[in-house]
Amino acid sequence: MPNKDNYLALGVEPSFNKQHLLKLARYKMPFGKYKGSYLSELPLAYLIWFQRKGFPQGKLGHNLREVLEIKENGLEGLLRQLREDFQSQSD
Repeated sequence: MPNKDNYLALGVEPSFNKQHLLKLARYKMPFGKYKGSYLSELPLAYLIWFQRKGFPQGKLGHNLREVLEIKENGLEGLLRQLREDFQSQSD
């Protein structure tokens, strides 16, 4: 079970849609230089480049947009923590 205190330490009240955030935390880049990397681990400059050039259509574009917003607000640790919590539950 994820520890509520981990999220509170990040300054986030865990009243978000956990399933959606878990899916976002586990979503990987499907192509290019960063193929196979978690979106939350993509460099900020790469996400900004997508923002300037135009995000892809569909789910990938939506997820890239969300990850950019999360990273710009310094909350990428939240997605990392969710992935770690999920891994420990799967073991």
